[in-house]
Amino acid sequence: MAELEEGTNEAPAGGLTIPPYDENAAAGAQARWNAVAKPLGALGTLEDIVVQIAGLTGDPHVDISRRCVVVLCADNGVVRQGVTQVDSSVTRVVARNVAEGISSVCRMCAPVGIDCLAVDMGMNEPIQHDGIINRRIGAGTGDITCGPAMTRSQARDAIKAGIDLVGELSAQGYRLIATGEMGIGNTTTSAAVACAFTGRAPRDLVGRGAGLSDAGLVRKVAAVEQALRVNDPDPNDPVDVLAKLGGFDIAGMCGLCLGGAVHRVPIVLDGVASIVAGYAALRLRPDCASALVASHRPAEPAAWSLLDELTLKPIIDAGMRLGEGTGAACLIPLIDMACSLYEGTTFEDCGLTPYEVNPR
Repeated sequence: MAELEEGTNEAPAGGLTIPPYDENAAAGAQARWNAVAKPLGALGTLEDIVVQIAGLTGDPHVDISRRCVVVLCADNGVVRQGVTQVDSSVTRVVARNVAEGISSVCRMCAPVGIDCLAVDMGMNEPIQHDGIINRRIGAGTGDITCGPAMTRSQARDAIKAGIDLVGELSAQGYRLIATGEMGIGNTTTSAAVACAFTGRAPRDLVGRGAGLSDAGLVRKVAAVEQALRVNDPDPNDPVDVLAKLGGFDIAGMCGLCLGGAVHRVPIVLDGVASIVAGYAALRLRPDCASALVASHRPAEPAAWSLLDELTLKPIIDAGMRLGEGTGAACLIPLIDMACSLYEGTTFEDCGLTPYEVNPR
């Protein structure tokens, strides 16, 4: 795996080799959809996702039979500012539950054959458990209201850890990866990163997370405002933004997004933290866009803003805000159903004349 290049205003991920999107494979997938015995485009965005995966992988035969949710776990120092209902100890509890297969995302994934993997990117205290993948960058991040969350070197290490993890999972046969996270306080860091990139005011992008009170929301907005003042991130330097305002989980998910493009594995985005990470990845390497799939429209306003900028079309709009990758997991069975139809009966099989394809 190529090392991330040094630099500030130049793309630090410039050293990565991202294969070009295979237009021929995408065209083959679209031709297959046009041959399936149904009205043209009848599955809407689900058809587009299948075509996108074909173009990404270079194969019109779309196979996502082995898939996983990767739950990146990390703690955030900004929790000290009273921006959450619970303390950071909850991160470790949920991480262990993921490792033991009993967390929310594990329960939701079990019926549809999705593996759940817990990754320690930097919890305050490590957990000794065979089911937790160790990619620790540090023992939690700093309080962004007082200074940077992490060093630039740590941000780059976290991004690279995500890239390399996709390579390892691809080598194990995984053909689709959903992004999950567990880190108390990461809707605050996500909002801060989103504000830095977009220039929008915290009052517009900060949400209630797991259900903050009015007073808690005021503290959260104030924390993001102070973090922006104290750190003065450079919006043209994505690594600077992630290092100063993000978390090990967000930086790691940025790496997952880049790694998906490098290794031709589709990456399904979940909630606000992964959408922010996807946005950062695109700022680093716009050519990673073909690897990214939006699953749902999260409740956090920062996610709405970035989805619009990314021009990604999430299929599910259910007001979900559970995290752990649960929203992304919900999309996968829908893709399964689309793939089943994609491989199904054609007009020729039925002895019918296909629909005439008209330009969109």
